[in-house]
Amino acid sequence: MDCNDAANTPSTSDRPAIPHEGEMSPVAGPKADCILNSCGEKPDIAALVHFATSTDGLVNDEVRRKVWPLLLGYMPYEKTESTKSATWHALPRHKDEDQVRLDVDRSFIYYPKSWSMTTHSTLQVRQGADTGRADQSEPQLDRRKKELSAVITQVLREQPILSYFQGFHDIAQVFLLVLGVDDAAAAVSQLSLLRIRDFMLPSLEPSIAHLHLLPSILEAECPKLRLHLSQTQPFFALAATLTLYAHDIQEYSDIARLFDFFLAHGAVVSVYFFAIIILSRRQELFEIPADEPEMLHSVLSKLPKPLDLEALIAHTVSLYQKFPPEQLPFRAWAMISQYSVLKTTTGDFRQQTLIDGAAYFDLQVAQLRRQEMRRKAKATLWKHRRSAGRVGLAVLVGAVAIWLGKGGVESYAAMVFRRLWEKSRVY
Repeated sequence: MDCNDAANTPSTSDRPAIPHEGEMSPVAGPKADCILNSCGEKPDIAALVHFATSTDGLVNDEVRRKVWPLLLGYMPYEKTESTKSATWHALPRHKDEDQVRLDVDRSFIYYPKSWSMTTHSTLQVRQGADTGRADQSEPQLDRRKKELSAVITQVLREQPILSYFQGFHDIAQVFLLVLGVDDAAAAVSQLSLLRIRDFMLPSLEPSIAHLHLLPSILEAECPKLRLHLSQTQPFFALAATLTLYAHDIQEYSDIARLFDFFLAHGAVVSVYFFAIIILSRRQELFEIPADEPEMLHSVLSKLPKPLDLEALIAHTVSLYQKFPPEQLPFRAWAMISQYSVLKTTTGDFRQQTLIDGAAYFDLQVAQLRRQEMRRKAKATLWKHRRSAGRVGLAVLVGAVAIWLGKGGVESYAAMVFRRLWEKSRVY
């Protein structure tokens, strides 16, 4: 079997048997071997993208620890800007650390209860960690929460421009479980500044902009469904897209496999994925009256269970190829900021560094401030539109009267304009 066959053939032989507690789990199977062979000194990124997208994704977490850093744009053995600081504890506190503490206290609800020993025993033995069993003790959970808090706090202190959002901890805990506490911070920093930067700006607006692509995607594929949902704002997709679905998907194996797919592609693929979920439920949605947006919102805000991830991923790729963002109706893509991750994660984006991400962040913040100033100016003009209109009329009449007077034109028109000028002065 060659590597192309391995990438497209789901096989239980690619999945190692469940080991006994404390027993090392080998990385076995033809697909895993092909993936690791693509992670050499000069990684074959195109091949890794193909493997991460194909059935079963990157197979298991031992492989993911090699591949995820490469998909994020750095070598796993390199010291990134984030990992260079061994003294992050001494850095100033981030403004959002209190909220981080509250969210971390609520973490690990689903994972590692569903954390598969099949894919984690190697990491557990290597780091001397517990086995991730469902019956974890309170001390074990407390330690995991401390590790998660450390990962998030390190990222925020080293990148203080970022604004934490509720749900970020859901993403970070997946990276912690896959990569381990020593390597998670570097990956989460890359993700934060280069992949989910829009969600960590001081305004929610860029996050909402992602959602406004949904109607145009639905219009392209199924205009009837788009029209049916036209009275329902796409805010139902916020929690899922904001957390890369980690807030909603309860099975660890599912969320890890979905992250394989998302890390292999640009940020916009997450929006297409939600569009496919909507399209897969069209029959159910058509049974709900269009004039009941609250009911439609309630249904759409909850992901269906179970999720056929492989089918959804395959259909997402197909939909993206059929209707790429640049060809979406309603000029939806043109409305997206050129500094948004939706646009900066197209092409050869894996060459970007954290410095590039911070520069895009600053440009987008400046753009948001200009937009806010324009909105305030328009609101002020609208509020004072009557007085502004009278002032404008007075200025216009006065200018015309002066022009007529300078020309020495003593006509009926000049007299009319002078009278209008005198009346305007009353206001």
